This record gives sequence, C-alpha cells and structure tokens, in this order.
Amino acid sequence: MAKRAAPEVNAGSMADIAFLLLIFFLVTTTIELDSGLNRKLPPIEETEPPIIKEKNIFQLQVNRNNDLFLKTGGDEKIIELKDLRKAAIDFLDNGAGQGPDKCDYCQGKKNPRSSDNFDKAIISLQSDRATKYDTYIAVSNEIIAAYNTLRDREFKRMFPSEKVTYVEAEKEYADPRTSDARKEKLKERLEKIKLLIPQKFSEAEPKSNN
Repeated sequence: MAKRAAPEVNAGSMADIAFLLLIFFLVTTTIELDSGLNRKLPPIEETEPPIIKEKNIFQLQVNRNNDLFLKTGGDEKIIELKDLRKAAIDFLDNGAGQGPDKCDYCQGKKNPRSSDNFDKAIISLQSDRATKYDTYIAVSNEIIAAYNTLRDREFKRMFPSEKVTYVEAEKEYADPRTSDARKEKLKERLEKIKLLIPQKFSEAEPKSNN
C-alpha cells in the first residue's frame, strides 16, 4: 500500500504576520518613563580637613627605578620589598596613644614617634608613572598582607571557637556554598574586626617626572 504524502504547511505568510504583530505591540504598548525623585542636594559645606599628625602617616614612594622609599616618624630611608610587611605591621600595631587614643589591644613597641593606634594610622603610597606595574602590585600586596596579618591575630583572639583566621573566614563568607545562617554570623564577626583594625590605605596620584 503506497504511503500517503503528508500535507505541506504554507508558511509563506508567517513573516508578514510576525511583522504585523510587532507593529501592533509597538503601537499599543505604553512605556513608562522614570521621572526620578524631586530632591535637592544639600549645599556644599566648606569644612577644614582633619589635622593628621606626621607620626601617624606611613609614607611610601616608589620611584621610576622601582626603588622604595619610606618616610615615617620624621625619618626617611630606602626599604627593601621583603622588609615592607614587617615595617607596616610594626607601624600599625605600635600603640603609642595616650588617654582617649590609647590602644589596649596593640602589641607594638609604643614608640612615641610612631602611630597612636589602628584608627589613627594611615598608610600612603605614591608611585611614579614610570614605575613597573609588577612593583606597584607587589608593594600593594605587602601592605594588604600586613593588615590581614593583624586582622588574623585579632580574629583568633576574639573568636577562638571559630578556629579559623580572618582571611579564611572571608573566603568562607564569599563561598556560595556557605549557608545563609553561617554567612550572617561571619558577616557580623568580620565587620567587628574591620572596625577594630580599619584599613586606611590611601594611594596618591602618581608622579610624572619628565
């Protein structure tokens, strides 16, 4: 018995129908515009910048030859990259503050020519436009590592039951597999450490030496 041929569907006008539907929806659709909020910004108040003691600034400069200069406590010297992390830790953890600036958890030498406490201590980095990118990244990494070393110490001191470091807790918090309840607990504890040891690391505009 011969097979019956399947009837063909005439799709020749499908493109015309789709085009007509597109025009119909474009004509009939209402697009609402976001008018925004009718608010006025407050006027700019001219306030004097806070006075920062020189001893609370850890000034780093990287020149066009990738040499690293450190100025702190009135002294200026060339420093090797391998010694930078320890120097930054010593500065941040110095704890020379007295009275309201006293730091009870600082474990440094309390050198009166160095920083008062973690909140006052500022690390400043300025590079030259000709500085190698690898050098700039290496210096920045050592500074961040100094902060993380101190945050690790305080995290283990304040939350011994966690049995992890600050850096490990941050990784666990960022892991999508971590439960919401665990993330909420970690977030609270990480924020406490950030307030205890704020990361005040500023980068100045690179110098241009022609």
